[in-house]
Amino acid sequence: MAYEAAYGQQRLKQARFAVATVFCVHGAVTGNFATRIPWIQDHAGVSAGQLGLALAFPAIGASLSMPLAGMVSHRFGARNALRGLLALWTLALVLPALAPDLLALCAALFVYGATAGVSDVAMNALGVETENRLGRSIMSSLHGMWSVGTLIGSVGGTFAAQLDVDARVHHALAAGVLTVLGLLACRRVLDLRSSPDEEAPPRFALPPRSAVVIGAIGFCAVFAEGASLDWSAVYLRDELGTSAGLAAASTTAFALTMAVARLVGDRVVDRFGPVRTVRWGGVLATAGGVMVVLAPHPALALAGFGFIGLGVAVVVPLAFAAAARSGPRPAQAIAGVATITYTSGLIAPSAIGAVADATSLVVSFGLVTLLAFGLFLAANVLRAARTTAPAAPEKTPLG
Repeated sequence: MAYEAAYGQQRLKQARFAVATVFCVHGAVTGNFATRIPWIQDHAGVSAGQLGLALAFPAIGASLSMPLAGMVSHRFGARNALRGLLALWTLALVLPALAPDLLALCAALFVYGATAGVSDVAMNALGVETENRLGRSIMSSLHGMWSVGTLIGSVGGTFAAQLDVDARVHHALAAGVLTVLGLLACRRVLDLRSSPDEEAPPRFALPPRSAVVIGAIGFCAVFAEGASLDWSAVYLRDELGTSAGLAAASTTAFALTMAVARLVGDRVVDRFGPVRTVRWGGVLATAGGVMVVLAPHPALALAGFGFIGLGVAVVVPLAFAAAARSGPRPAQAIAGVATITYTSGLIAPSAIGAVADATSLVVSFGLVTLLAFGLFLAANVLRAARTTAPAAPEKTPLG
């Protein structure tokens, strides 16, 4: 018995490492794509406005595809579903660089976003199940690995751009490598399968009510994250008169803060629990927003953006975990929360710009501060994310 228990724990550790690798691979696709957007724009011959339109299609595709994840996982099993969906996502990296015009680019980015969204739900559902069986928090570090993957992909893309490598060649090579890594990682993730008498989920399921409530807190966090990532540099340049270099550094610093906070966030969650972690995260993010709005000097604004990053870093992983434990169909609930958060990420940059046009960027970040305070007020909805709950009974053997 002791041997079997030790063997089971070893398989769980392997599954945790495997799903972390999957998150890293998923993020690396995003990093490789983002660095070559200027090349893709030139190749497709689109204006800045047309590019902005095209870049809305990944979020549209993701939002429409996410509700399908539960049906796919039920039919093929969690491991096989993730293996296929992740491969579709890594291979979809080649499509945008092939687009010769705006229409083709919009179509390519729709497919790119759709495969990103449905694979995102599948890997988060497996991440939550792995966390349940380990009996301790790992979702924050998994999302931290996604951020690490994004940074790795960005470095690779930056080198390719510096060497003036054709993005079609760069993305084909990157897609091949990431597909192989993803397939290898999927061999060790948990192999969950539905019981024969379990009712199949609908082909396209709307999110349950519990997911909508939990998604609201994710909406606040992602709005603050998206606003800070996209507008921090503009804020420092236009409102505080900083140099272009220092303004750009604020975006990099924010991204690094998010990555580091997520990598160490599990220890904080295990010690204080999800509700207290998000509540105090809301305090930090609100304080950061106040610092940004009132900053008389760039250093204070930089610190404020850092506090926002620290405050919101672990909210989305905890929202996914809470959603998965809020009902009988984790993939459907995660899809609901993910759809809401993707929508927030889609509208945040344009909403900040619209408010700034009507008033000022200071007022825009006043709105961000109010949403950050919403994390403090609504933290109780994450009680379903308790990491001290007993591990869920196994549905199938780990292998």
